Amino acid sequence: MAAVDLSTHPGHLARRLQQTHTLLWSAMVSEETTSPQFAVLNALVDEPDIDQRTLSERVRLDRSTIADVVARLARRGLLERVRDPRDGRRNVLKLTAEGVGLHRKLVSRTAVMNRVFLAPLDESERDALLRLIARVADAAEELRVP
Repeated sequence: MAAVDLSTHPGHLARRLQQTHTLLWSAMVSEETTSPQFAVLNALVDEPDIDQRTLSERVRLDRSTIADVVARLARRGLLERVRDPRDGRRNVLKLTAEGVGLHRKLVSRTAVMNRVFLAPLDESERDALLRLIARVADAAEELRVP
């Protein structure tokens, strides 16, 4: 049996792409804050005082992953859980001043990293790649069993 051409396997290419992203993230953005953690910080800057389930939907992380990310950020003092003033049975999440400051610092670093990451592509190729990756990821999420 002959070996298959892995350049035609999207999963293999996606793994390589993720490895590249992880390497660049650690070198250019942060060794302490992961990309999913940044996504949570970013979502809470955009929409403070949301519950963990809503946050999970916004950043498209599953329940166990979001629980772990929120716990880690809370331990670092970057976000806090507070009682919802409109519904005392519910907790909402909000960034601390330190969390807002970290987000502010990482935004510019992520922009630089993204430029380096996508540098081999021209503008139309970058737009097409991002649009196509999003389409595949969105379709894959629909296959998930809740």
